[in-house]
Amino acid sequence: MHLKNSKIIVIKIGSSLLVDENKKIRKKWLSSFAKDLKKLNSKKKKIIIVSSGAIALGCKKMNYNKTNLRLDESQAIASVGQIELMNLFSQTFSKFKLNISQVLLTLEDTEERRRSINAKRTFENLFRLNYIPVVNENDTIATSEIKYGDNDRLASRVAQITNADTLILLSDVDGLFTKNPKIFEDAKLIKRVNNLNKDIQNINIKGMTKLGSGGMNTKIEAAKICSLAGCDMIIANGLYHNPINQIEKNNNCTFFKSKISKLHARKKWIISSISPKGELIIDEGAKRALLSGKSLLAAGIKKVYGKFSKGAHIKILDFKKKEFARGLSSFSSEEINKIMGCHSNEIQKILGYISKSEVVHKDDMVEI
Repeated sequence: MHLKNSKIIVIKIGSSLLVDENKKIRKKWLSSFAKDLKKLNSKKKKIIIVSSGAIALGCKKMNYNKTNLRLDESQAIASVGQIELMNLFSQTFSKFKLNISQVLLTLEDTEERRRSINAKRTFENLFRLNYIPVVNENDTIATSEIKYGDNDRLASRVAQITNADTLILLSDVDGLFTKNPKIFEDAKLIKRVNNLNKDIQNINIKGMTKLGSGGMNTKIEAAKICSLAGCDMIIANGLYHNPINQIEKNNNCTFFKSKISKLHARKKWIISSISPKGELIIDEGAKRALLSGKSLLAAGIKKVYGKFSKGAHIKILDFKKKEFARGLSSFSSEEINKIMGCHSNEIQKILGYISKSEVVHKDDMVEI
């Protein structure tokens, strides 16, 4: 129901879904999850998995107790568990002919604009190659100052930078309740949240699982990030087999409807930049192409003003020097000066390395 019109879906899996309370890996559950993904894949949905579990699996392998670990100890255990986690995914998913890749992120990779654009391009290329990215926080190097702190927040940031339509947080509860359902019998499941601030005003739930690090508060924070990014979000119980199918079939979850469209969210972000770093003057043909929804190519650029780096916010001016668009540059000003006026197939030869063909991608551009 909720996923019918979603082209890009981010799914977050908590540690408690992969490893049970007795530290046993839930292999049957993972197979059922892979079956769900195969179904989504056949419908041409692009999927990203954000998975916890590296430290839990590292503790299992090394027979450590996860509680009271020092940061440097958890970093070392994460490096052991990371291999265990990816092996587990690889062995299970290959049975369903699903290709997976690993993407390790730190907080700076999504907070710094240039790095987030690079990450977005990596995801796009993996989709093109028909691979499912499995994202983990790079726990082996992340310090407490540069950590997301929980994978709910990481998943919402991944949804944000990839322009995802829906984020699914698979948890050990059915969704957001009026009270904590583990304590209060009269707690009711909230099926839909249309206005985040208004609808959750009187709710204060703090839930902790033995293996996970995030409670309901982190999920609400994730919902706020998604809402601003124009991405819908679902909190659902992942403990059932075929958890995605359960969401579609039973609708027993909490659905957070984003207030704004993805395009509006992106436009808002690009237009709200206070100080664009440079300007590009383009010819009439390039302007027509841009107005018809195409990306800006090097061939249509006549002049570059300003000095800026890749990922910078720039103005796009027509041949009469009138601003009509803004965007994020895929090249530095130095590179554009070398390739402007040239065809895309000449770029690699001029620069001496493989790069993108679009100077400003249509997804990174807004008409004024």
